[in-house]
Amino acid sequence: MTENKLVFLTASEIRFGRGKACEVAVAAKAFGARVMLVNGLTAARSNWLADQLTPVARFSVGHEPDIAMIEAGVAAARAAKAQVIVAMGGGAVIDAGKAIAALVPARLPMMDHLEVVGRGLPLGADPLHFIAVPTTAGTGAEVTKNAVIGVPSARRKVSLRDNRMLPDVAIIDPALTDGTPKPVTLASGLDAVTQVIEPYVCTKANRLTDALCRDAIPLGLAALVRLMETEDTAARDDLAWVSLCGGLALANAGLGAVHGLAGPIGGAASAPHGAVCGALLPPVLAANAKLATDVAAARITEVQNWISQAFGVETEQATTALQNWSQHHGLPRLSQMGLQEDELQSIAQASLESSSMRGNPVALTERALIDILYAAY
Repeated sequence: MTENKLVFLTASEIRFGRGKACEVAVAAKAFGARVMLVNGLTAARSNWLADQLTPVARFSVGHEPDIAMIEAGVAAARAAKAQVIVAMGGGAVIDAGKAIAALVPARLPMMDHLEVVGRGLPLGADPLHFIAVPTTAGTGAEVTKNAVIGVPSARRKVSLRDNRMLPDVAIIDPALTDGTPKPVTLASGLDAVTQVIEPYVCTKANRLTDALCRDAIPLGLAALVRLMETEDTAARDDLAWVSLCGGLALANAGLGAVHGLAGPIGGAASAPHGAVCGALLPPVLAANAKLATDVAAARITEVQNWISQAFGVETEQATTALQNWSQHHGLPRLSQMGLQEDELQSIAQASLESSSMRGNPVALTERALIDILYAAY
C-alpha cells in the first residue's frame, strides 16, 4: 500500500504557531500593495487584519462556495485590480479565496476547469498570489491544491484543482481557533481526524504521508475528546496541527469513501462538510474493515485501535463508540441535515465517479455505499 516513490507538493511556505497571525500583513505586502481580503460572514472578526492590510476590496463568504459566489468574488477582485488575495476564515472562506485567486487571471470560463461536471482543464495562467489563514481546525485547505465548489444545477460539489493553486503562504495560528463553539469544533475536528485516517488507509499512501498520519490520528482523537469536555489551549494547538497534517496528507496521497460520498451529499443538502464527514466516518470504517485484506486490513485495525484507546473500549467496538460519542455531543445524522431518503441511491451512484472514491482501500459496490448511507441516516 505504501509507495516508496513519491512527489510531495505543498504551500511555498508554512508558518505554524501561536502569534503567527501578526505576520499576515507583512507577508501579503511582500507580494503587492493591492490586497483583497476574503473573510467570513461576520466581517468584524477580521477588522484587525483589515486595519493592517488596508485592502483595496473585501469579500464576505457566508456559506460554502458555489459558482455564483466565486464569480462575484472574481469580478470584485478584477474590479479592484487585486494583486494578492488573503483569505482568513474556515475552510469555506479559504476555498473561496483560493478559487478567486486562481480564476482572476483565467482565460476560460470556470466550468472548463471544474472536475466531473466540467472539462477539468488545468489553469491557463498562474493564479494571483494567495495567503491562507485558517480560523478553524478541520479542512486543512490552507495546504491543498483544490477548492471545493457547489454546482447547484448539477446538485454536486466538485473541485477546481491545479498544482499552482497551492498557497504562497499558509499561516496557521491556533489562537485564532480559541473559543470556537462546540458544534463547530466537533464537526471541523471530525473532518480533521477523517483527513488523517483516509490518507493513511488509502491506496496511494506514501512514507511521508504515513509519518504525518500515524502521529496525527491519535493526537487528533485525544484533542477532540478533550475539547468536548473543556476549552483547552494545548488541545486547540494539537487539533490545528492535525488539521494541517490532514491537508498535507490528502493533497499528496488521497482520500476515500467518506469524501467520495460527501461531495454528492453536499450538493443535495446544505449540510456542513465536516458534519457530513463525521457522520460517515464510522460506517465507512466498518464497511472497509469487513472487506479489507493484507496491508489495508492491518492499517484499518491500527485505526480502530487508536479509536478504541481514545474512548476506552475494545477494538471491535471502536466505530460504534465513535458514532455514539459524536451523536452524544450533538453531531446530527444525515437525516437531520436535510438529506432526503429517496436521494440515497443517486448519491451512492454519483459517488462512484468521485476521485476520492478511487483512493478507498477496498472497492465498495453501490449496494455497500447505500448501506453506509443508511447507517449514517
